[in-house]
Amino acid sequence: MKASGLPLEGRTAVVTGASRGIGAATARALAAAGARVALVSRHADDPAAVLPGAPGANLAIAADLAEAEECERVVEEAVSAFGRVDILVNNAATAARLPVTATPTAVIDRILAVNVRAPLVLVGAVVPHMADRGGGCIINVTSVSGLVGTPRRAAYAASKGALDAATRSLAIELGPLGIRVNAVAPGVVDTAMWSSNKQVPGVVEAVNALTPLGRWAQPEDIADVIVFLASDGARFVTGETISVDGGMARTMDLYSGDV
Repeated sequence: MKASGLPLEGRTAVVTGASRGIGAATARALAAAGARVALVSRHADDPAAVLPGAPGANLAIAADLAEAEECERVVEEAVSAFGRVDILVNNAATAARLPVTATPTAVIDRILAVNVRAPLVLVGAVVPHMADRGGGCIINVTSVSGLVGTPRRAAYAASKGALDAATRSLAIELGPLGIRVNAVAPGVVDTAMWSSNKQVPGVVEAVNALTPLGRWAQPEDIADVIVFLASDGARFVTGETISVDGGMARTMDLYSGDV
């Protein structure tokens, strides 16, 4: 802990997909813990819109992470602005809920580019800066879909399973550099990604019934675990995928029926 009581005081973080949902909640939680935050999204929104009242010089970076060179530019801009990057949160993702027979190749390619290639390129770009400072923390946001079979999400599930596997490999590779790598795997989170499904009669009740804690996750539920993993409280934790899903993945068949 720092003298101020803020566990991440003096540290800097890059959060992708930071304009809404889990990303925005994570940016707010990191800032509340004392970190300066670079908010990465496809539109460079005013940081104050996501972080109202947050102290410090936060930064917004516009980037389409489906383009590999954009990932490298994100890290360059963050290092230029902050002088360092201590925490990388790979949250940006895209998804499609389609039968495999009706999933266009272009959709598969974009899912893999954003959900798998972009995190790996970002990690490759940020590691030299972290290593120069003696360490850092990388947190990948994956999904229950990478752990439990979910229908009509094969490409998305493949991308999240790949990121879980990469988390374990990176933990081995980067541990000697003092860099910890972990993942969090949310279940059903009350964000825009689920807004249309939520309007289908019975879906809310069905998800509640499949979740031992009996409710949908809020973005803050995920963000608080990310802050823990970024903090010294998790200083000896690496290579883990932590399910933050109310017990869903470990207790029952997810999405039985048409949820």
